[in-house]
This record gives sequence, structure tokens and C-alpha cells, in this order.
Amino acid sequence: MSRGGARISAEKEKQFSLIPGFHAVRESLVKTPEKIMEIWIGVTMKGARAEEIARLGAERGVPVRFRELSEIEAVAPGTAHQGFVALGETFTYKDLEDVIERSHQTPGHGLLIVADHITDEGNLGALVRTAAFFGAHGLILPKDRSAKITGKLLKRTSGAHASLPIARVVNLRRTLDLLSEKGFWIIGAAGEAQETIYHFDWDRDVVLVLGSESKGLSHSVRERCHALVKIPGSGQVESLNVSVAGGVILSEVLRQRERKGKGDRLLLKKSVEQRRG
Repeated sequence: MSRGGARISAEKEKQFSLIPGFHAVRESLVKTPEKIMEIWIGVTMKGARAEEIARLGAERGVPVRFRELSEIEAVAPGTAHQGFVALGETFTYKDLEDVIERSHQTPGHGLLIVADHITDEGNLGALVRTAAFFGAHGLILPKDRSAKITGKLLKRTSGAHASLPIARVVNLRRTLDLLSEKGFWIIGAAGEAQETIYHFDWDRDVVLVLGSESKGLSHSVRERCHALVKIPGSGQVESLNVSVAGGVILSEVLRQRERKGKGDRLLLKKSVEQRRG
């Protein structure tokens, strides 16, 4: 660990991906330490959190430096960095084919999320965390009219971005066509849908498409959906935040698949017992 040092130049700063916030820094150290160049901790930070980050950095060979809070604020302005910042490699999006390949590791249970032009960084960051929590194989974003992966967004994920491959595509329509050709069911979330998420059979390779709370699914994306589903509610509130809606739907996907898995195991056990008898 070291204290002080010259502030990084603006030119050099562009080479880094800044990950602010204790939880985001900790998660990145635990899961992808090879992508972190160094950690900055505010000189006034004391106690268990600072000690844990310093220990993790030492264990993983990542330099940890104590800096004035003004220096941290200079490289991460306007973010709730909490006195912790990781300087990592510039964020790189995954190739679409790599994301698809990852989903094929669980045949019949592939799960990809498509964010249909979600422009709010906070909402997209929360969706990244939600998708990672429920074990989605990847997130796909359109290149235009969508929030980008920034330091502010990475903090909102609390480090969950390290567990979720994220791809960015030029044309969302062609991407959905490609995924359909590869056997995925394209399922859109829409409040006016007739079928609820609880009646739909999620035991298949699925691409879940989520639109923004204000605009919903775009017309071209809606046309490519094999089915639309809704979250039933009381009707007192018109819609949910996209990350909350995503969490409700993904929870049901997981519930159905786990129930189906248990059922298959019971059938297999009975079959084995019958053969033995």
C-alpha cells in the first residue's frame, strides 16, 4: 500500500474503467482481480471496509493506494464512490457469439436478456445486477439510444457486471432474428399482454426482452416476439421499474425450471426403482 502520489492525467485516465463504491470494488477484486490495475482508498477511510479492501488487494497482487478524497472525486465526479475506486481495464463488450455460446452450456435452459433501448443508467445498472443474481447467461444492448456501460453504471451493479457477459449490437432486430434462428423463444414483457408470466412455460431457451418503463417495447422488437407476457398486478400502479419487473419475471423462470428439474429427478428415481423391482 502507498499514500499520495501524483494525480493521473486526463489522457491516462481514458485508458481506465473506473469502478466506484465499496461493494463494486470488493466484487471486482473477488471475481476479476486480473482486470484491476490498482485500488484507491480515501485517506480518511478507516475500519473494517478499508482493511478488507487492502487485504483483498494484497492477496490478489493488486496495488492499493491511499488518496485524498479530492483526488478520488476528480476521477469519479458525481458518483457515490464512498471513498473507494478501482482503476481497471477499459470495459469491453463481449461478442454476441460468445454470449450465445455461454447460454448453450445449459441446453434447453438458455436465458438471455435484451434491454430494448433503456436510456437511464441507474435502471440499466440495476437490471445488470438483477440479471446476474438470477443467473442469466448474458445481456444484450443496442448500440444506439441506450445507456452505455460507465463507471456510474458499474457502481449501480455493485460488482455484478463481473458475473454477467454484456454484448452490444448495431441492429436489435437482426439480432433477435438470429437468436430465433438458433432456437431461442423471443419473449417480450408487456403490460397489455393476455398471458401472465405464471402461465407461460419457461422450460426452454429464452430471450427475455424488457423495454423502458416509459416507452415499453419498440414496435420492431414487438413484431419479433413469439409471445408477450405480463406481470399481474392490482391495477393501482400502471407499471414497474424495469429492473424490478425483470426480477419478478426471472424469479418465476427460475422457480419453474427448478420445479421441472425436481420433477424429472423424481421420475428418473421411480423408473430406476421399477426396473430394480
